[in-house]
Amino acid sequence: MVLVIGATGLLGREVVRQLRISGYSVRALARSTSNPRQMQALQQTGAEVVYGDLKLPTSIEAAVEGVEAIITTASSTLSRQPGDSIQTVDRDGYFTLIDCAEKAGVRRFVYTSIAPDMKYESPLTRAKAEVAQHLRTSGMEHTVLAANFFMEVWLSPMLGFDPQNARATIYGSGTGPVGFVSLKDVARIAVTSLSVNECRNRTISVAGPANMPLLEVVQIFERSSGRTFAVEHVPEDALVAKRRGATDPLEQTFAALMLEYANGCPMDMKETLSMLPMRLTSVQEYAASVMQLESARA
Repeated sequence: MVLVIGATGLLGREVVRQLRISGYSVRALARSTSNPRQMQALQQTGAEVVYGDLKLPTSIEAAVEGVEAIITTASSTLSRQPGDSIQTVDRDGYFTLIDCAEKAGVRRFVYTSIAPDMKYESPLTRAKAEVAQHLRTSGMEHTVLAANFFMEVWLSPMLGFDPQNARATIYGSGTGPVGFVSLKDVARIAVTSLSVNECRNRTISVAGPANMPLLEVVQIFERSSGRTFAVEHVPEDALVAKRRGATDPLEQTFAALMLEYANGCPMDMKETLSMLPMRLTSVQEYAASVMQLESARA
């Protein structure tokens, strides 16, 4: 039995889907306030859906019983409900999960994190580092996924990249290379790592097949859509000022992530692919799929 934390999120749903395709028994942890359609979709995969919250230790104790492995995808950064924060969910909630899992005899723990060598510190990077260290000192076999920027999030209208309207907000100059990764590949790496001994007790890089500047990404979408994008730059100085003036931990985190994004976040996948041979989704393929979806909606 594999427990998926954050099963109703973008990444969590894909992890559940791929686990079921691979033949795993799955327990999907979701909150009682989750979208009913998403809950129904999880149940239709054959997953056992249980209700719980990382902020409620008793619910986590129940969720981990009889579980052999855990894959985590939950974060307060994109899905936030009352009482959620980086401290209560991304830090304390994960400490609770690790402690409960170890006590229950969970064998393997896959923790989805971010690049460990980011230049701009934030409440999220600190929380992720503390959780990873707590996991390493537990008695469980573990894999930390150092994931790059998700295509489905950072190349979406949510963050100013709007293919439907041919508009793109570029943070900084747009020349810093980024290892954009599809969440489908993140899920595949997470699921495959469960059965690969070389992935035990280590941090592995999770990025796409190429490091690419955002200006080049815009050109790819222009070719795919046949339209010229209106590009708006947010100067790096403005990002620095925003980070300096941010008082809320979430604002501080996104300001730091945008600075990291602006300066580039390249990642080498050679070692990961030597352990987990697979074909990774390119930005070109992602752009084509986005434009096909837009055409179908038109």
